Amino acid sequence: MIRDGYVAMWRGAEYEASPHADGEIRLYTTQPADGFVEIRQGRHRRVVPPAELEQLRYVRTACRWRGERFVVVGEHETWLRVEYTGGRGPVAERLGLDRIDHGVWQTWAPRAEVEDLHEEFI
Repeated sequence: MIRDGYVAMWRGAEYEASPHADGEIRLYTTQPADGFVEIRQGRHRRVVPPAELEQLRYVRTACRWRGERFVVVGEHETWLRVEYTGGRGPVAERLGLDRIDHGVWQTWAPRAEVEDLHEEFI
């Protein structure tokens, strides 16, 4: 599974999370759970104060492709959308990456070519 976003530990379980401007944390689950409100089919939310969390971290999926470091920003079937994190334009150009914005380079890479697929907690 490719993850890119906040995760929180609350009451011994891990949840997808979203900090909100009001200071509260929104927790999400795919299954009905006590205190969670269904916001759409298969998506349930509970709002909790940060003090109730055991942990709040950002997780992203990283990898190596063609010898360079990338983060995975999407997936479709047997392809991964990868974003170059090396910061060197000439390398990005050599790899044939698409320039998305100033300093942002991405491409679709066959999953079979991606190495060292792992999660990083920030």
